[in-house]
Amino acid sequence: MSSPLRADESIASQEAFVVFLARLTEDYRQRGEKWENPTLEQFLEALAAWVADAGPSWYERHQGETLPRGGNWTYFAQALMAATLYE
Repeated sequence: MSSPLRADESIASQEAFVVFLARLTEDYRQRGEKWENPTLEQFLEALAAWVADAGPSWYERHQGETLPRGGNWTYFAQALMAATLYE
């Protein structure tokens, strides 16, 4: 997918992450049919595959820095689960 969105800038706060998610949502509204994984099922499968495959060596090779240690995976999982019922 070639997208005007970029995820390589630093997202160092909750507010910045919310802005990124809003931009991602808008990109989907504008160009969702061009996404490689346009359905929720495909998107979640691709997300799981990417997280499994993008280990420390991938991150360092593509981001030019060390994978952040001990990221808050629980918070991310809680956010995804909350989105299944949050209004």
